[in-house]
Amino acid sequence: MIVEVCIHSFSLRHHFAHKPDFGAIDFAKIARANEFQGICLSLNDTNYRHLGGRSTDRMDRLRGYLETYDMSLEVDTSNTAPAHMSQMLKVAHRMGAKSLRTYTRHDGDTPGKMQATALDLAGVVTQASDLGITIVLENHEDFTGPELANIVEQVDHPNLKILYDYGNSQMVLENPEAALDAVLRHVYSVHVKDHVMIQAKHAGQLTVAGVPMGEGFLPLERLTRRLLDQGLRRICFENVWGYTAPIQTGREPLSDVILGQGAFAYLDPPFDPARVILNPSEFEPEILVKMENDALLRGSRIFFDILKSLGAKGDWNKVL
Repeated sequence: MIVEVCIHSFSLRHHFAHKPDFGAIDFAKIARANEFQGICLSLNDTNYRHLGGRSTDRMDRLRGYLETYDMSLEVDTSNTAPAHMSQMLKVAHRMGAKSLRTYTRHDGDTPGKMQATALDLAGVVTQASDLGITIVLENHEDFTGPELANIVEQVDHPNLKILYDYGNSQMVLENPEAALDAVLRHVYSVHVKDHVMIQAKHAGQLTVAGVPMGEGFLPLERLTRRLLDQGLRRICFENVWGYTAPIQTGREPLSDVILGQGAFAYLDPPFDPARVILNPSEFEPEILVKMENDALLRGSRIFFDILKSLGAKGDWNKVL
């Protein structure tokens, strides 16, 4: 069973933010040096975030590098508005990406957001098909698994699938395994990561915190096994050390979630910064860059070990 593992640019967001002249090709070089077979690049702001600018020259130079070394590309945006999605599909096509991740930016009650998101995406799936790109809608701190599946089923088009994120369901206090149950048949791609929960008394409010892979409480092996059994053969690795997301006030756990247990187990202080930090501004930029790199190296090896234990093989075997 050959499994391709790519790496998300969010994994080195402190490199992009603090390391002089660090850009998308530098990121791709690090990915290649660590035996990742492709990259997932965030274009999620008006300046195309980790691409570092909107010029076609930037797009073409990155595409050239990736094609030279036979590396794949996925790109990320947000906002499902048809005009925005149409433009980003053209960008994805120019860059050689085969998928475009997005999530909703609609406000209001959940049924209204679901309907608006479905209408948006129905308006661009034909263009996606014409360009050979799959749109993947992510569970991104907004919809539950059943709600996300409902949106995709409303549109009912082969070029609209789901990106399953291992930890994002926690922001709506939904069990990650229950979320996967609901979306599994629609999953095209995934973001693998690891999280812990921090109690409100330690973080100001109940908070999800990213940690190096294998140092949190998400059921990584069980989730990965189910995805591989379903036929998934490409995984995007995301180092989320240093990331935090507060749980919305008033949010109640779904029926099978018990706060403090399982995937929602609490990590209590003292907090080792090599494992979790709640306020990156307390650290010097060069320290953030170093700790981020250390977290990436530790976590990737742990995840590669998980894949190997599940019978998977790939170029990443070379780093084990």
